[in-house]
Amino acid sequence: MRSSTLAKRRAAVAAAAVLPLLLSACGAGSLGSSDGDGDATTIKLLVDNAPDNLQAVKQLAKDFEAKNPKIRVSVETRPGGADGDNLIKTRLQTGSMNDLFVYNVGSLFQQIDPAKNLTPLTQDPYVKNLDQSFVSQVTAGSQTYGVPLGSALGGGVLYNKKVYAKLGLTVPKTWAEFIANSKKIKAAGIAPVIQTYQDTWTSQLLVLGDFHNVAAAEPTFTKDYTDNKVKFATDANAIKGFQHLQQIHDLKLQNSDFASATLVKGLEMLATGKGAQYPMLSTVISGIRTSNPDQLNDIGFFALPGDDAAANGLTAWFPNALYVPKTTTGDKLAAVRKLLAFAASPAGCAAQAKASTPTGPYLVKGCTLPTDVPTITKDVAAYFSDGAQSPALEFLSPVKGPSLDQISVQVGSGITNAKTAAAQYDKDVKKQAQQLGLPGW
Repeated sequence: MRSSTLAKRRAAVAAAAVLPLLLSACGAGSLGSSDGDGDATTIKLLVDNAPDNLQAVKQLAKDFEAKNPKIRVSVETRPGGADGDNLIKTRLQTGSMNDLFVYNVGSLFQQIDPAKNLTPLTQDPYVKNLDQSFVSQVTAGSQTYGVPLGSALGGGVLYNKKVYAKLGLTVPKTWAEFIANSKKIKAAGIAPVIQTYQDTWTSQLLVLGDFHNVAAAEPTFTKDYTDNKVKFATDANAIKGFQHLQQIHDLKLQNSDFASATLVKGLEMLATGKGAQYPMLSTVISGIRTSNPDQLNDIGFFALPGDDAAANGLTAWFPNALYVPKTTTGDKLAAVRKLLAFAASPAGCAAQAKASTPTGPYLVKGCTLPTDVPTITKDVAAYFSDGAQSPALEFLSPVKGPSLDQISVQVGSGITNAKTAAAQYDKDVKKQAQQLGLPGW
């Protein structure tokens, strides 16, 4: 369960931003073919009910069916969160999984025992089209099992470009430069760093979004952390996210209503220039498009800066993947492979882009972003193009405590200092690691 992680929150972002949810007609049923074609092969696809994922799947199926009239795609939705995780695991264990399903990548993918439950795709030609940064997230042993659904996204800082231009600021490459910019913004009477603790999950970005900097400074951190050899409270690099939260509060650089502000309020502040910088995921593009469409391209994105400008780069979150259970065989498997080949092609990326605004690059070779994507998307994609990105820790390690959002709120509110908070998080992490039965804990 990715409890309180940011990947889980993609659906929550849409809901909090009061997005129009196109959830009608999302039960099982064909998405475009005639029911009268008795020669058609029907494949059943299970997807979570997050609007972006659901809409992408529906459009993907529609465009695929148009090119493959002898194959029909029946879409079933499932809940997100723990309920969805349990349903996935139950169906795999009982041999009742749909012909194709959408699920997480990285550490959670490893927890569904892919070698036992999934069909390897390693030898399928389209796998060569997948970006290697994504392939590593869906590989177990020597086998690759998944194809991306949707675009990548970044965790960093959204910023108002007009405010930056007015004050003569440049995108910071170090944390010191970020603080210097923030002080100038404050002097201009604008909230420098937007914080929205009413939606507690948003408090985590200054910690989780800093992981590229941790990995750059300490390449062995992920393994040592998973093996219980390093701690946030005692590791000089890992603790910096908590220190940054404390510093923002101590310098009074956040908006005055940080304790009661919501994500929706934060996005409106950013779009209208009442706030200048918002540590956040690029997935909130759809929220800004809904609340402040005329200001969407006034917002840019930069990676959360660390101490070393030369190592500046993005902490990346990866899209979910399409997987095939071992119970899918015969004509159904052949049809599923055709759908996966379509998804891993420029035509498949284009289909998904019709349904949902990309939040970063599509991790398929040959796929290009539409020319009219928002500035945020282009900024995130540039880090991937430059190779200046690292996966978020949750994609590399199963160890993540469920209380990080509450702990982050306490630090950002001045209730707890960074050292104490990091120690609290280490205790939170230990409980979760022991529940997972990880060695060394």
